[in-house]
Amino acid sequence: MTGKGRELADMMERRKVDILCVQETRWKGSKARSIRAGFKLFYYGVDSKRNGIGVVLKEEFVRNVLEVKRVSDRVMSLKLEIEGVMLNVVSGYAPQVGCELEEKERFWSELDEVMESIPTGERVVIGADFNGHVGEGNTGDEEVMGKFGVKERNLEGQMVVDFDKRMDMAVVNTYFQKREEHRGTYKSGGRRTQVDYILCRRGNLKEISDYKVVVGESVARQHRMVVCRMTLMVCWKKRSKIEIEKKTKWWKLKKEECCEEFRQKLRQALGGQVLLPDDWETTAEVIRETGRKVLGVSSGRRTEDKETWWWNKEIQDSVQRKRLAKKKWDMDRTEENRQEYKELQRRLKKEVSKAKQKAYDELYTRLDTREGLVQVS
Repeated sequence: MTGKGRELADMMERRKVDILCVQETRWKGSKARSIRAGFKLFYYGVDSKRNGIGVVLKEEFVRNVLEVKRVSDRVMSLKLEIEGVMLNVVSGYAPQVGCELEEKERFWSELDEVMESIPTGERVVIGADFNGHVGEGNTGDEEVMGKFGVKERNLEGQMVVDFDKRMDMAVVNTYFQKREEHRGTYKSGGRRTQVDYILCRRGNLKEISDYKVVVGESVARQHRMVVCRMTLMVCWKKRSKIEIEKKTKWWKLKKEECCEEFRQKLRQALGGQVLLPDDWETTAEVIRETGRKVLGVSSGRRTEDKETWWWNKEIQDSVQRKRLAKKKWDMDRTEENRQEYKELQRRLKKEVSKAKQKAYDELYTRLDTREGLVQVS
C-alpha cells in the first residue's frame, strides 16, 4: 500500500467499485485512514515487511460500519448495515505454498472463528488471496463451486473447497464462464493462474449477477483485481425503529484520575455518606447516572473489537481441539469421528458458559465490596 493509496482509490472510482478487500498491504498498525477524498481504508498489520490486510470502503458506506474485527495480519472483517441488511465483508490472506503447515492451519482456524461468529441470516462476502488453485471442473464438489476454474487443484485449493463445505460457502469465480485471460488472477512471467477468490454463502449466489477479473490496471504488480456485482435483496417489511443502546464507558475507570473523579462525584451524589444505603436499586441507579456523567457514553456504534474479557487459556485450548476434531471428521466421515466432534462441541459450550458465569460472579463480588470501584469512603 505504500505510495499506492491514491492510485487504488482512483481505480475504484474509475471501475465503480464500492468495497475492496486488499492483502499484503505491509502496513503496520490497526487504524482507519482516508486514502483519498471519498475512500477510507480499514487495515491491520504487525510487520511492515510482510502480510497485512485491509478493506477499502467508498465514503458513503463508512457510516454503515457497525463493527470491525481485526483478528490477525491475515484475517479481518467488517460488518455493515445497508438498507436493513447485515453484510459482513471478510478480507483474508492465506500463507503461501512453502509456508509451514502450522501457519496454514492457524489461518484457517482464524477464518473458521470469524465465520462461526456471524449469524446464519447475515450476508457474508470473502475477498481473499488464498494462494491455492481450486482447479477446473467441479465433479464431486457441485454444491460449492462451478466448472470454470483454472488448471488443476492443489493442496491449498483443496483447503479452500473444504472450508466452503464446512461453512456452506461457494466460490463465485467458478460460476461464470469467461475468456481464459479473464479468469487468471495472478501472472508471473509467462505463467497465469487463479489464486484470488470471492466467496459468498451458497444461498446468496442468486444475488451475484456477474464476476470478472480486471485487466489493464497497474496498482498490483502480479495480481489482478477480482470484482463481482452483488445486489442485496431487501425484504421491505415494515420494521419498528431499533434503538441502538448507548453504553457507559466503564473502561475509563482503569485510569487512576478518572477513578478518583468518579469516587468524588459518587460521594457527592450520595450526600457524603461513608456507607452505601441499604436500598441497592436506588444506589445502583445513582452509580449508573454518575458513571454516565463522569465517564460519558458510547455512540452506539463500535469501531473496535469487543474485548472477550472472560476468554482464557482453557477455552482457547478447547476451541482448538474442537477445530481439529472437525477437520478430522471432514477428512474421514466415520461415526466415531462424528461423535468425537459432537462431544467436544458440547463440552466447549459448557466450558464457555462456566467461564462467563465465573467472570461475572467475580465482577459482581468486586463491585459489592468497599474495595470495589464504587467505594465512596
